[in-house]
Amino acid sequence: MITLQDAVDDFYRITVVQMKTQSPNRLSMLADMCVEQLEIRGVFGAAKEISVPGIGRSKNWDVAWPTNGRVRLGISLKSILKNIAGTVPNRIDDLAGEMANVQLLSPEIATGYIALFNSAESKLRQDGGQWIDFFRDAVDRLTGRDAPAWAAGMVEASAVIEVDFSSGSQVVVSPDMSVFFGGLYT
Repeated sequence: MITLQDAVDDFYRITVVQMKTQSPNRLSMLADMCVEQLEIRGVFGAAKEISVPGIGRSKNWDVAWPTNGRVRLGISLKSILKNIAGTVPNRIDDLAGEMANVQLLSPEIATGYIALFNSAESKLRQDGGQWIDFFRDAVDRLTGRDAPAWAAGMVEASAVIEVDFSSGSQVVVSPDMSVFFGGLYT
């Protein structure tokens, strides 16, 4: 069984040790972990890099579950390693747009969002707050899509995983991933 620490270690090896920050495989083990966790919960057939149609365009999702000719569940995986002040606002906008794109075409799709955030690079915001807190709060506000509020642009479940890569691969803060996976389809 792949643990979250295994996935973070693999991500660290690729992005920090091998310095391949743009590698398409950098989150592959995290995607494998998601597929494995879905299977443990009885969701069989989920896979990596599945094309999901959207209202604007189709996009390959990191993890998706196609069944009966439609994609019923998708998980988007992201990372924020450097240039925190420039990246965080864009990631928040990307999250809402990526979700709305698929939900406007298929409102029944369940969506999840997992982000690895390197807190060693997080600087203070101009208002004195931390970027990690700002990002986590924004993701939390976009989480909890459920009946009767099926707002496009929100996710059913999210997990912001705080890592510190300043002296190795360390998970600093992680939400309960069982809650994340349970929130996707319950």
